[in-house]
Amino acid sequence: MGYRIGAAIAVALSFYASAAMSQDVELRSLDGAVELEGNLISYDGAFYRIDTEYGALTIAAEGVSCAGPGCPDLATFVAEARIAGAATIAEGLLPTLLDAFGESRLMDVSVESDGDAPTYVLRRADGSAAARFIVTPGSTDDGFLALLNGDADIALALRAPSPAEIRAAETTNPDDPPLDDRVRILALDALIPVVSPENPINTLSLPQIARLFSGEADNWQDLGGPDAPVALHLLEPGLGLAQAFSAQVLLPSDAGLSGAITRHPSAAALADAVTQDAYAVGITALSGIAQTRALPLSGTCGLSQSATLDAVKAEDYPLTAPVYMYLAPRRLPLLVRQFLDFTETDEAERRVREAGYVDQLLTRTPMALQGERLASAIRASGRDVTLSDLQEMIEVLGSAERLSTTLRFNPGGADLDIQSRASIARLASAVDRGAFDGRRLIFVGFSDGNGPADVNARLSLRRAGVVRDAFVAASGVATRDRVELLIHGFGEAMPMACDDSDWGRAVNRRVEVWLD
Repeated sequence: MGYRIGAAIAVALSFYASAAMSQDVELRSLDGAVELEGNLISYDGAFYRIDTEYGALTIAAEGVSCAGPGCPDLATFVAEARIAGAATIAEGLLPTLLDAFGESRLMDVSVESDGDAPTYVLRRADGSAAARFIVTPGSTDDGFLALLNGDADIALALRAPSPAEIRAAETTNPDDPPLDDRVRILALDALIPVVSPENPINTLSLPQIARLFSGEADNWQDLGGPDAPVALHLLEPGLGLAQAFSAQVLLPSDAGLSGAITRHPSAAALADAVTQDAYAVGITALSGIAQTRALPLSGTCGLSQSATLDAVKAEDYPLTAPVYMYLAPRRLPLLVRQFLDFTETDEAERRVREAGYVDQLLTRTPMALQGERLASAIRASGRDVTLSDLQEMIEVLGSAERLSTTLRFNPGGADLDIQSRASIARLASAVDRGAFDGRRLIFVGFSDGNGPADVNARLSLRRAGVVRDAFVAASGVATRDRVELLIHGFGEAMPMACDDSDWGRAVNRRVEVWLD
């Protein structure tokens, strides 16, 4: 694949590239007491990076004056960011967020088109350019390749990096932070099975979906439906959602893709095709279902999951698909960093909802409004769950509200997954702001039904403790005086999905956060 990150490339792709960058500069502290001479490596709008006799140093611009032929013009400096990756994000969500960011900075946003690569220019009140966001829409594969090659500062992705991409990042520059430490979740989406409104099928299980898309079942009659051939529709292979579907649904069942699948370049094209065919079925994004009919995922135990906003936000829906931004391992220009910070604000979350995605704002659901969830859980709970177990759970949670923050771990490990780490940071930020002053946060662990009930109860309590400790580590010292932290473990007492599949067991192994 030819990944080619190296020291020379990193310098060549620095934030302020010009011939002057190789020229001398002299930085002098404002009181004149300290002087530094060297070659300017980069300037990002807030910091100088210079190569001196002491090595490469980073100096805050506000504390020094600059003299010499290499000094940038601070008044006309233009921040730049190169963004590549998933076209659905680049075209459907990113422009909305850039417009909102421009409004927040009292800047106009204009678009300069160069073929298929638009440049979004943020302009000051006097009309001068303050920042350029150069966007190259493509696939998630394209985004990771550009990031690893040093051709992008931000990669837009609809899946996590593959093992090969992780190895490439580690190999090309082992001193850089790993990809998992350079990621932000921009929004949430989900993989949804969709059919035409005329299709008589009302629900599908993940094993049934695997049978359909592997070609094992090619007639709806095989699944209890009418005697009619199945028409299969998926997004193009390079798109992140198509890859996420293969990883989450087909690989766990050891199934390969059928050769009879019709591929589509966009969710809109897939939705149009499925809507017009009463016997078609497709897998698409929640944000792109259009006029199709979304099917809930069912299980043999009677539990089913629909991709409601709350279910996707809490990862109760098993095929949640985060929208990722992976960042280059170097300091981005100040205005670009400010844009990244803006994406985590309430205003940005509102724009995410307007664009058809699921936001990450914390929501609360009282126990009194979870009757259906409780009833389903009681029906599906294991035979070792006693009445006293359920009574204890109701005693602890009866007056509390469930927050949308739900935490899960990487498969086979004790580390929180990417989305959960982001959720912990958001929860800590909310507590730091005083959102829950004087209240109790209850970290409640649950398990799947495999194994003895007493062992599962202990495991769920241990997981709750791990999450509580992660929250404490992420929050400020003052936060610990704002709220009381409690942990409980109720084992297999409230399953969210059937335990007859890997995905069902994974959904059930979780730590919920409740507010009392």
